[in-house]
Amino acid sequence: MRHAIITAGAKGLGRRVTEEFLEAGFSVTLTYRSNYEKVEDLLEQYASKKDRIHAVQADVTNKTDIEHLVNEAMSIYGRVDVLVNNAGPYIFERKKLMDYTEDEWNTMVRGNLDAVFYLLKAVVPIMRKQHYGRIINYGFQDASNAPGWVYRAAFAAAKTGLVSLTKSIAFEEAEYGITSNMVCPGKIEGDLKEAPIGKGKEIADPKTPIGRSGTGGDIARSILFLSDENADMITGTIMEVTGGVDVIHKNRQFK
Repeated sequence: MRHAIITAGAKGLGRRVTEEFLEAGFSVTLTYRSNYEKVEDLLEQYASKKDRIHAVQADVTNKTDIEHLVNEAMSIYGRVDVLVNNAGPYIFERKKLMDYTEDEWNTMVRGNLDAVFYLLKAVVPIMRKQHYGRIINYGFQDASNAPGWVYRAAFAAAKTGLVSLTKSIAFEEAEYGITSNMVCPGKIEGDLKEAPIGKGKEIADPKTPIGRSGTGGDIARSILFLSDENADMITGTIMEVTGGVDVIHKNRQFK
């Protein structure tokens, strides 16, 4: 049985990813920061699959927590086939870079870039021994071109750095049967983050070129595809799952 580690896998986009992996026959070790109620809800929903779900409380910016997370996964399931770096802080307040505090900058960089480095340090040696692994990171629209993103400068800087890291790992670890890719979500809001694709098709969205709202199911389906055993020819790829919507520039306004 293939095993996946999914950070922040009990809620939001990560919740839908966890569900898709469970339904595809994977076992999953997921992390949560503080909201154990969401974990309990997941365990209740998948009561028949409880033996394939393990939750670990962890702060992904803490190296000790990451070591504990990976040790737990290995002690229970004996392998790590997929790493989905879903966790990543985001500051919703729209403000220019000069208005960020040092703590806010550090939160964006440590949570979205450093955390992935720590997880890779813990997981890649396991994947090397297995001669198999799938790594999926999250980005944002057009991240591969390092665009400027007004009022989101710190987040964008961390994620575009992660683009390069994603590609570097893809090249360096290919000889071990490890792939590394990035999925870039578009506009997915509210409850739709945990919704299947079918739910999105019920909601018209004239601002999205394909005409419907995006869902967590769209992201989960893409991640599951990249995690397939036969997806080994796809590595170093930045996959946009946006429905054609322009997330970065559509509301650009300057004060």
